[in-house]
Amino acid sequence: MKITTPTGILEGENIEAILKKYGLNCLRHADLRDADLRDADLRDADLRDANLRGADLRGANLSELTVAQTSILPDEGDIIGWKKALALDGAPVIVKLLIPSDAKRSNSTGRKCRANKARILDLQDRQGNSLPPDTTAYSSFDPDFTYKKGETVHVEDFDTNRWNECAPGIHFFITRIEAVKY
Repeated sequence: MKITTPTGILEGENIEAILKKYGLNCLRHADLRDADLRDADLRDADLRDANLRGADLRGANLSELTVAQTSILPDEGDIIGWKKALALDGAPVIVKLLIPSDAKRSNSTGRKCRANKARILDLQDRQGNSLPPDTTAYSSFDPDFTYKKGETVHVEDFDTNRWNECAPGIHFFITRIEAVKY
């Protein structure tokens, strides 16, 4: 296994061997994109600023601090989320969502988040102009899943495993610009 860091390439048989050889701080700022870290013991590893996008962390032994450092969602309260959907003609629609405090929600190691329910506050064009109130937006993944202003949408088979980034759920970002650029 090879891991790229700002100070060079770390090599070892597995993640535990690399941590043992180079120390617990060696992963800070490391590029671990798409790494298979399943069942790895990452307790006490310094993952600050590490790029974990796409990394498979299922079964990994992580400290509470590590989990907190990779989470971008607040634990309490309602939050606003943004997602890109499509109009019937295929034009992009930016959906402003209210993720209620009682919704199940998660994010893996990247910026994309998921929730099991959301209320649609607004449908907008890319510039931020509200679309007519009778506009329907369609999920680009499942065209039968629609968004209409004022309605609440639910995903019954929400996957509670936060490390499964592309699992069932209402996918969203916490900033509008990320949804626009997605």
